Amino acid sequence: MWFSVLKLLILMEYFDWTSSVFHSVPYPVTCTTRGADLTQDTMVVLCPPQCTQWRMSVFGTGVYAAVSSICAAAVHRGILGPAGGPVRVHRLQGRHNYISSYAHGIHSQALSHWTASFKPINVPQELISETSTTALPAAARPDCQMDIAMVIDSSSNIGQRRFNLQKNFIAKLAAMLRVGPIGPHIGLIQASDSPRTEFLLTNYTQPKELLFAIKELAYLGGDSNTGKAIMHTAETFFSQENGGRRGHPRVMMVLIDGWPSDDLDQAAMLARESGINVFLVSVAKPAPEELSMVRDKDFMKKAVCKDNGFFSYPIPSWFSTTKHIRPLIQRLCSLDGLLCSKTCYNSVNIGFLIDGSSSVGDGNFQLVLEFLAGIARSFEISDVGAHIGAVQFTYDQRLEFGLSDYSNKDDAINALRRISYMSGGTSTGSAISYTTQNLFRRTGPGRNFLIVVTDGQSYDDVRGPAMAAHKQGITIFSVGVAWAPLDDLKAMSSEPKDSHTFFTREFSGLSEFIPLVVRGICRDFTENN
Repeated sequence: MWFSVLKLLILMEYFDWTSSVFHSVPYPVTCTTRGADLTQDTMVVLCPPQCTQWRMSVFGTGVYAAVSSICAAAVHRGILGPAGGPVRVHRLQGRHNYISSYAHGIHSQALSHWTASFKPINVPQELISETSTTALPAAARPDCQMDIAMVIDSSSNIGQRRFNLQKNFIAKLAAMLRVGPIGPHIGLIQASDSPRTEFLLTNYTQPKELLFAIKELAYLGGDSNTGKAIMHTAETFFSQENGGRRGHPRVMMVLIDGWPSDDLDQAAMLARESGINVFLVSVAKPAPEELSMVRDKDFMKKAVCKDNGFFSYPIPSWFSTTKHIRPLIQRLCSLDGLLCSKTCYNSVNIGFLIDGSSSVGDGNFQLVLEFLAGIARSFEISDVGAHIGAVQFTYDQRLEFGLSDYSNKDDAINALRRISYMSGGTSTGSAISYTTQNLFRRTGPGRNFLIVVTDGQSYDDVRGPAMAAHKQGITIFSVGVAWAPLDDLKAMSSEPKDSHTFFTREFSGLSEFIPLVVRGICRDFTENN
């Protein structure tokens, strides 16, 4: 019994010690690490030097929106200089009206609302001196919060010896990526006759465990069916059930020794449509005398996210891979370069302009809300994903909620369904002008969409306000019901008019338009981006 008590006391002392070390030893971050990347309510982070030389976003004064750079906010508050250093950060609740100001060379911006905040605080002098003698942990990379699937070559092409060299290469790559809860997550698939998932994104979130799992990989042999492996990975690997994180960029790094045995076209297309950034690392390209055996000489161009040179990475030999690790990681972690992350489903801003006039009626108004909820349900609504907002109009206009008011799909759809029916006249033109000025005022062109739903003739002009919205980069879909004049609907719609205009005699027919509107939004987004 005394032994059990002693063991319990030792364990309690150990957990107290590890907790104090976690909160006192600064956690290394980069200049671009945001408040939203924090994993604890209170953390001490270590900012690198010269963060003032970066162009970083800061929102607020004293208390900052969680989308702000932690280090830049600390400089703005005057508790951090150009040399960097430790900063204590407290997570706070979201708020309205973050104030803009200029201080210590940083111009912070105003923000009407954000879902979470933080406050940087001075670190006591004794802790600053302590950090100079404390060995810092090999922290995860909060600047590389990617979900990465490594598809490796396990075919007869590569052979056992080069397979082992490939394992060494990806082990070094994984070690430098430094997986962790707020860093990258890595899973692995072997390409052979049939693809084999070796481990999922959340199976190993500690570097040592991950490296051991890579070391234990067994060589399979067989054909190099890379297309099958890409298809397998794109279909299910990044799902939330398999550990994929919502809002985190999806990266697939495919290694090929020589050339694939199958076609990559269809698999690569699915990956692109799923928002997956496919990188192709080709080692030991075919020799001139081998080219006749290559089924598709343009396989690299067809497999990657985009054929712009960024996603293709040729390496001459497995014996010279080490020097390519750092430049390859820079590409994998380059958020701005990951062009396939931005799909219509996670990148658009959709405004709903809802006719609340007396002719609609309360029962039909509920059918309109269900129609709009069906459209919203198709998109990945989050802080970093798609956004929706709603305005109801009669003669007057009422902003029901803004594009940044809800940071997840369930809350946004519930807010949409809770909209109360106004009843009144119909001034659609004024409503379009109001929505253009109040809903889309801080968003970029090419990804803003307005769905106008009305059941009758507008008492004011719709052409002028609609043209102004078009010029501001807002794509308008007009949905008319019952007595809505087709001329007015087409006057509001974007070009081509026929594919942006919908009409039904009955409110119950609105649900048939849901897939057509969603496809239209995605078509327009793809063409403009």
